[in-house]
Amino acid sequence: MRRLMIAAAALAVAAAPGLAQAQYYHHHHHYRHAYARCHADRRHDARVGTAVGAAAGGLAGYAIAGHGVVGPLVGAGVGAVAGHQIAKNNHPC
Repeated sequence: MRRLMIAAAALAVAAAPGLAQAQYYHHHHHYRHAYARCHADRRHDARVGTAVGAAAGGLAGYAIAGHGVVGPLVGAGVGAVAGHQIAKNNHPC
């Protein structure tokens, strides 16, 4: 009986580092997944901001410059850059 208890204690001591490593891996694996998800959401928001900014800038350029091609193109370019930067920097990560 004593040998069985010593063997069980030795097995528990030998298995403890492996269990701790599994918990460490799980914690960091979950953190990496959440970090990657947050950055994917940030990129998505930046793309949406680019599209919305380009549309709004094009309309503003048309309203300001009148019936031409240059006004809406410049407005769309400026709006796209501004919308991208605003949406990208408004994200929490």
